[in-house]
Amino acid sequence: MTMSLRRMGVNQEGCIKAVTASGEMGRRIRDMGLVPGTRIMLVGRAPLADPVALRMRGFTLSLRNSEADYITVEAL
Repeated sequence: MTMSLRRMGVNQEGCIKAVTASGEMGRRIRDMGLVPGTRIMLVGRAPLADPVALRMRGFTLSLRNSEADYITVEAL
């Protein structure tokens, strides 16, 4: 099942399938290591649901929902 990263639940694991952002935002997302094939786990959300905290490659990364909308994930 594929979905936007924003739709993942807390403690849900997935694998990035695509990053649809272009230009500066797309480059920034990819520079953070969010590229197709990367396994991630959504480990938490802020009280108002933005940002989300991801665990990947041994570190935790915070990402805004506006950025998460451009990342397609396959749930594992």
